[in-house]
Amino acid sequence: MAKPVVAFTDVDDLDPEPGVRLLADAGFEVRVVRSRDPDVIAASAAGAVALVVGYARIDAKLLDRLPSLRILATMSAGYDMVDTAAACERGLWVTHLPDSATEDVAAHALASALALVRGLAHADAAVRSGGWSADFRELPRRTGELTLGLVGMGRIARVLARYAAPLFGRVAAHDPRASASGWPEGVDRLGLDALLESSDVLSLHCPLTEDTHGLVDGALLSRMRPGSWLVNVSRGELVEPHALLDALDSGRLSGAALDVFPVEPPEARDPLRTHPRLLLSPHSAFRSGASLRAYAVKPAENILAWHRTGAPLTPVVTPAPGARAEGATL
Repeated sequence: MAKPVVAFTDVDDLDPEPGVRLLADAGFEVRVVRSRDPDVIAASAAGAVALVVGYARIDAKLLDRLPSLRILATMSAGYDMVDTAAACERGLWVTHLPDSATEDVAAHALASALALVRGLAHADAAVRSGGWSADFRELPRRTGELTLGLVGMGRIARVLARYAAPLFGRVAAHDPRASASGWPEGVDRLGLDALLESSDVLSLHCPLTEDTHGLVDGALLSRMRPGSWLVNVSRGELVEPHALLDALDSGRLSGAALDVFPVEPPEARDPLRTHPRLLLSPHSAFRSGASLRAYAVKPAENILAWHRTGAPLTPVVTPAPGARAEGATL
């Protein structure tokens, strides 16, 4: 009897070997496609019952070319690369990794916020160019006098709020979907307008959806406190690039830290790469030795749990009972 097939799409700089080994030891045939091209994925993953997904777009057309699929396991907390409605219609499970890099992303967001407030990038540039404190003209502000605002109150934002509480004078957040009973102590709950008007640093922690795509546009930026800072470690498409650049040029924003971009990597001449008031990192907020191993292993564990019990560990799409995809036969 042929072994059931699991295929990894793009893995970028992740090492899939720990997950590959776990699945192979359980009796699966594992193929590492290393591509986001739908034609390459469709050909290489033919007959696969499970797909481990990086950033490749998994839409209805691709799903129709892979009729054997029963489960899609993403290698990230976000799952906007998967057409979840199309997956649900086809009776497929979709899973994600809700907490594999929570601490890492929260720490990166806090480090970015502090670097902006303290002007570390400009201070570093001044020293490297032969200057000293007289060339560092903008005085940093004391964090204890500032408000950190969070858009979204999920796992990462909650950890960030805990990390930031001893440093910032106030932590506030907006999340209309969060329950009042589970709201963390010490974080002021505000409407979006009130949050924008009162935050000195605004950090984005919301998923990418139709409603949040381009959330940070010219209108939103115009409502932010003059001279404030923006941090984005979530999804690049949350921020409208031209509006951000205009706000930086006009001085509405003192600076911004971006770990994510609408196009990754951005082109060499993209002004997001070169603006002097931007602090940049290469979509690396999630990276640590522990998280990179988890990103390879936990999708495999989701597939193994589905195979053994009929349900994965961390689903975000559960098929309707009549269309539920069963585990693989080994």
